Order: sequence, then structure tokens, then C-alpha cells
Amino acid sequence: MELTVKGHKTYCYTGGKAFDAAKPTAVFIHGVLNDHSVWILQTRYFAHHGWNVLAVDLPGHCKSAGLPPATVADAARFIIALLDAAGVAKAALIGHSFGSLIALEVAGNAPDRVSQLVMVGTAYPMKVSPALLEMSRDAPHQAIDLVNVFSHSMLAPPPSSLGPGTWLYGGAKALMRRVLASNPAGQLFHTGFKACDGYAGGDAAMRAVSCEVLFILGRHDQMTPPKSAQGLVKLAVRGRVALLDAGHSVMTEAPEQTLSAMKDFLRP
Repeated sequence: MELTVKGHKTYCYTGGKAFDAAKPTAVFIHGVLNDHSVWILQTRYFAHHGWNVLAVDLPGHCKSAGLPPATVADAARFIIALLDAAGVAKAALIGHSFGSLIALEVAGNAPDRVSQLVMVGTAYPMKVSPALLEMSRDAPHQAIDLVNVFSHSMLAPPPSSLGPGTWLYGGAKALMRRVLASNPAGQLFHTGFKACDGYAGGDAAMRAVSCEVLFILGRHDQMTPPKSAQGLVKLAVRGRVALLDAGHSVMTEAPEQTLSAMKDFLRP
């Protein structure tokens, strides 16, 4: 599905179903150097079980035009504009990593637009080491290798989760390289990491959130360790935590468990 958001073409994966304004809507927001495809299992389930799904490519990423968001606040304003363009008054927001901060910022600044909030692989503050921040700008392919080491707790998924021969580490690297190549002038890696590192509004946003919040965290996450999310967890008025046996790439390392946690939480 293509929408025009702030004058630019924006791509949203709908899970293979046509958008129906009568149904509840769930918006899925990817992390740094990712795209809509990281949500394939979860989005297809909800699209076939009564929901509109909008799994967006953020501006400047893959199938979406425009400048990549330089700050979490910029990205949050884009998501609100996306809801307007789709004619959606209120939606559930699901975000991973950088996307979780974007979803939080929307829920804190426009609580009337968000019915439920799911924060996957999150932390606040989401600081990035100066060395990795520099590497993401000057040697992005080296940074991709390094980030994927820290993002995965296993090289292959548990039996039957994604099929024989699935290589999580290699698949994630290939995706990040593809997203990087989609906008070589956009500094997607460095811009995204800098936005995460510079975000200072998390506590204030969570205090303003009025909806239920689900935190899906990876027990073995080295990028955003579960302990780094506890400040937000404590501030959430109606929060719950699902702690899964996975690393930062929770959706691919524990896809069924991630989906199960979402199914138990998200209600039309």
C-alpha cells in the first residue's frame, strides 16, 4: 500500500489484505537500518485476524521516499502524519528498538491517537557508544557486522520456527546491507543511531502515555539489555513485560513467542 505522507511516497506492508477503515489498525515501526520485512510473521497474522496492518518503511528507507528522520521527534511527527494520510483516528503502535522510541514519543505526545503501545527490544536512554556511532558513519559495513554479533543470541532459530537452513545472522546482515544500499546518500545507519543516542524525552513521554503498554524484551539482548528498559517499565501506569529467550532481534529469534505475547495483549 502506498500513501502520500508529507508530500512523499510512503510504503506500508498490509499483510496481504486490503485496508478496511472499519477494522482496528496496528502500525508496525522498524528499527535502525531495517524495513517493514522484519515484522512479516506478526503482521501477516494480524492482517488475517481482523486487523488493518500498516508496517511502514520509514522515510528514506527502501520503498519510502523523503529524508530519513534525524530525531525521534521527527519520526513521531511522521507517524502521526501517516495516521492522518490513512484516515486512522486511533491505532495500536508496535515498535522495535529505534521504532519503539518513535512509538513511545507518539503515544506520549498524542495519547488520543494510540490505543495500545508495544515496545520491542527497547531501552531508555538508548545510548550508542561513540566508537560505534563513528563506525556507522565512516565504515557502515563493519558496523553492520558488529551490530549483528551483539543483536543475536543464536546463529539459527530453534527447530521449526522459520524452517530448516535459516541463518539469522546472515539474513539480518543481508537486510541491513540492502536497506543501506537503498539510500546511499542518506547516511541511514548513522542518522538512525544518532537519533537513538540523542533522544532525551523518554521519561516525559511515558508519564504522558494513557494506554496499556507491553514491553517485549530479549533475555540475552546485548544491544538493549532488559535492565535498560526498567525505568520505562516502572513509569508505565498500565504496563506488562514479556521476557523472551532471545537477543535484540526478538522477532526473528523468537517469532512465535513474540507473536503470542502480542496476541495476548492486542485487542480490537
